[in-house]
Amino acid sequence: QVQLAESGGGLVQAGGSLRLSCAASGLTFSRYGMGWFRQGPGKEREFVAHISWRGGSTFYADSVKGRFTISRDNAKITVYLQMNSLKPEDTAVYYCAAKYGGISPRPGDEYDYWGQGTQVTVSS
Repeated sequence: QVQLAESGGGLVQAGGSLRLSCAASGLTFSRYGMGWFRQGPGKEREFVAHISWRGGSTFYADSVKGRFTISRDNAKITVYLQMNSLKPEDTAVYYCAAKYGGISPRPGDEYDYWGQGTQVTVSS
């Protein structure tokens, strides 16, 4: 059974940093591109970042480019999202998702597996 478990969310002041982790199990992790998505209060789910299955390519939403960094450790079967210079508008539930052979970002409904999400709240 495939599981994706996010952790690292919390409450932080604007300008602060958080590092999210997503630990995977039950899948051949190195064959999956990994994405981070978020859904803010009253908003639709949106793409945040994606990393290819080998980690050689990364992609970001314009709203987080230069502030967030996605990375992966295939040996630890974990993908990370380092979030710096956080803004109140970054407040959302953050989800990781896995896409088999995912080289580049895809629409959310094309990802194969999803985690349960972790709450990030940025206070002003």
